Amino acid sequence: MTVDARPQGDSATSRCQEPPEAMTPGKRKTPRQHWMSVLSRASVNELERRWQALVHPPKTRLIRTPEIGLTMVRSRAGGGGTPFNLGEMTMTRCVVELENGTAGFGYVQGRSKRHAELAASFDALLQDTEQYDPKLHRALLNDWLNPLDDVWQAERARRSKAVAATKVDFFTMVRGE
Repeated sequence: MTVDARPQGDSATSRCQEPPEAMTPGKRKTPRQHWMSVLSRASVNELERRWQALVHPPKTRLIRTPEIGLTMVRSRAGGGGTPFNLGEMTMTRCVVELENGTAGFGYVQGRSKRHAELAASFDALLQDTEQYDPKLHRALLNDWLNPLDDVWQAERARRSKAVAATKVDFFTMVRGE
């Protein structure tokens, strides 16, 4: 399975334009890349709750039913070395289409078909509102997408702090002379 989630456009909406964790040397995420990463990391229960809370959820049609497969995870030693294959990871993908023809794509880690379908549905909704209803688009970003990202960022910071507390600095140890 090949993952290709290329952005379809760019806009200046809220803080999704340049999320801080998206910054890699010489490369920025587009708003769509950012919201797709947030959707893929969010819990399926949280996405389900937010989908049910929509006043008028759009009708979607499955273009590609959720499929479970494997993808190769690549990495770089030290974050900048030569790329190597780290291993395979299970993922699920889905493609939906809104009534007006806007297609949404969902790629999630693991085997949750509903998660992939909800991520695709929200991707289509966010693309559609970005183009046709900027006010609703900003509300969706500010009221639920950014808080989802904040929850993930807080958990990430908590885990990083817990890991950093166990770090041993061998250069500060006293030699027994």
